Amino acid sequence: MIQFKKYAAIDIGSNAIRLLVANVIELEGREPIFRKSSLVRVPIRLGADVFKSKKISEENIVRMTDTMEAFKLLMRSHKVVDYRACATSAMREAENGEAVVKHIYKKTGVNINIIDGNDEAAIIANTDLQSLISSDRSYLYVDVGGGSTEFTLYSNKEVVASKSFKLGTVRLLEGLVGHTVWEDVEAWIKEVTKGHTKIDLIGSGGNINKIFKLSGKKDGKPLTYFYMVSFYEFLQSYNYEERITELGLNIDRADVIIPATRIYLSAMKWSRSKNIHVPKIGLSDGIIKSLYNDKNQVV
Repeated sequence: MIQFKKYAAIDIGSNAIRLLVANVIELEGREPIFRKSSLVRVPIRLGADVFKSKKISEENIVRMTDTMEAFKLLMRSHKVVDYRACATSAMREAENGEAVVKHIYKKTGVNINIIDGNDEAAIIANTDLQSLISSDRSYLYVDVGGGSTEFTLYSNKEVVASKSFKLGTVRLLEGLVGHTVWEDVEAWIKEVTKGHTKIDLIGSGGNINKIFKLSGKKDGKPLTYFYMVSFYEFLQSYNYEERITELGLNIDRADVIIPATRIYLSAMKWSRSKNIHVPKIGLSDGIIKSLYNDKNQVV
């Protein structure tokens, strides 16, 4: 007998807030099937507040509250059976982060969990990564966000090392990333990948998804290091306005895509990777799966 249930994930990032609704298809004797049903993205750039002033502005508190109210109504319309809301880098660094969480819960009933970088990596590990990686290669998973980037090294389908760095696209745009951070990331990647051969990157995040879409590549095919270098140079040949009008990028994507590409390129260079795979999975997918597993006590 087949059964359908809907679960939702709310990802409160430094550059945008997303609601993912997914269908979970249950068949007796088979693993559950997860299929995306709806994705809504609201470009509230919390990082622009927090990384400079250490606080979420009154304006963005109002926008966040309105967004959570809208998401609650959408989840009700979709008949979502359960949801989980997770906030990352910007919210955990905001001095008023906990107060904002309480305010939003009081106004909307939506409960938000502020998670750290290790939690992010653990949630992402709940995605379908295992079915996408080969046992004869090593993979460096790179999830680029607005406030931080999470790196996880997989070898023989096992996690070897994982670390979160305050290296994000919004932080870079605001000029808040010192040279020391880049040096720390380079040193960590070179150290954990030392002795590993045949390393590929797996890229996660809205920017690499957009880069992949613009490449015209078929799903499942990787982007090469040469392509990423060429694309980076191509992007820089346009100014911000031209990236919106000529390349068709959204106004909140046209600026962050350049520092994001730089992060992916740097990770490829330091890990000696020639290819980057873009499976279009990320934190929201991991939230859905971990939520389902917790409710159904799947080990």
